[in-house]
Amino acid sequence: MDTRMEEVLTHIENAYKEKMQPGARHYMEVSLADTARKLGYADIGECYRTAAAIIPLKQPQDGMKVRIDGRTFVNYAEFGSGMAVPGYFASASGRKFRTFIPMDSMICNFCE
Repeated sequence: MDTRMEEVLTHIENAYKEKMQPGARHYMEVSLADTARKLGYADIGECYRTAAAIIPLKQPQDGMKVRIDGRTFVNYAEFGSGMAVPGYFASASGRKFRTFIPMDSMICNFCE
């Protein structure tokens, strides 16, 4: 298990645990690269610069919303918290995961 990647994932889960609800239609994206850089892991930030964690939301947030086809999330992995990340990131982290099964259409909330 890559402890630095685990720290990035744990940091995101802790930051959004109050907003998360596994299986929700509404979600927000959190940059894995930006989070890694904030934690001092520039190499992870560079390697995964386009990767984002999917945070399923308990309720819609204020701000712009966009409907996204659930097939966008093919090859995503879901952790026990409900957070989903690209499968290649989940595999590299070494953390236990299952296949993410999104709804047919999801709603991205641009709230931060």
